[in-house]
Amino acid sequence: MASIIKVGEGWRALIRRKGHPSYCKTFKTKAQADVWAHQVEGDIDRGKAPSAASVMGRSLLLRDVISAYRDLRDRSRPIPDTSNEHYMLKHLIEGLGELDATVMTPQDLVGYCQMRRDEGAGPYTCNMEISKLGTAMRYAGVGLKVVLPDVAAAARPLLKHLALIGGGGKRERRPTEDELVQIVAHLAEVRGQLFADVVRFAVATAMRRGEISRLQWDDVDRKRRLVLVRDRKDPRKKEGNDQWVPLLGDAWTILNAQPQIDGEARIFPIGESTVSKYFTEACRALSIPDLHFHDLRHEGTSRLFEEGFEIQQVALVTGHKDWRHLRRYTNLRPEDLHGAVVGHARSRKQSDGSGIA
Repeated sequence: MASIIKVGEGWRALIRRKGHPSYCKTFKTKAQADVWAHQVEGDIDRGKAPSAASVMGRSLLLRDVISAYRDLRDRSRPIPDTSNEHYMLKHLIEGLGELDATVMTPQDLVGYCQMRRDEGAGPYTCNMEISKLGTAMRYAGVGLKVVLPDVAAAARPLLKHLALIGGGGKRERRPTEDELVQIVAHLAEVRGQLFADVVRFAVATAMRRGEISRLQWDDVDRKRRLVLVRDRKDPRKKEGNDQWVPLLGDAWTILNAQPQIDGEARIFPIGESTVSKYFTEACRALSIPDLHFHDLRHEGTSRLFEEGFEIQQVALVTGHKDWRHLRRYTNLRPEDLHGAVVGHARSRKQSDGSGIA
């Protein structure tokens, strides 16, 4: 039997049943409290969990579910606004936020993944976002005391059949020099020199977009030509993984070409999602297929190997803790070996002084 008591200007209904979570809600009138308590107890008596409409008195939108999930995370492990997880949740809200979370169907997720594909997201990205959706609905449902459908699991077979989700695989896409020239020129003309310089800097440093956007003038060591990359990605350490990185070649020149703006601590005052958006728009405008901003990190790392740096030296630039992970970035072009042979021959001639290769 529900307990309904007067609290201030309202009436509070409290339902406690063994084997069930407690339900509590305050109303303006005792009649409203009675109706609500009757609905919730009716659901329990019929052997099913109370619906979201009964518990909350309204439809439960997916944006509310994600908000509840973030509230739960804030109590233990907050989600940084610069993290991939933040942007995954943001995409989910933008694409599905106005849907009733209690009646979502696999077809809803098919439409979402098709939309994300049209925006440039690959099967792996969509797979990660669908997984995050499932996690958010599972935890938020417990926190909100409602039962939500496991729509992510239900949609997976269909999404996989339609090739809308998939594994990460190993990308080997590298931009050609001509493609880079076109992209830089297009961004400079359409979006401004800042975004063109970000692309050039990404290739020169092999940094991720988030790392570039967080760089600060106070973290530049001009004497040693280093910059401190804060909270660098590390699977074992989410925060405090700061690393001094050498700015080689054009990287130092590009950094020093940036204007210092009053009141702005960052060297490249940009947003992560904006960078990717403009880069994708440029590729589409130039009819450059299958090229992502993160491919620039792949390109920059490969160039370091092509220039003759050893794996331990490359790791100082890229931040890889496990050198085995660098193997996937060393997609050296077969024709580049000819230059390496010539370079080694010259080194031997200079070292032995014989002039004989």
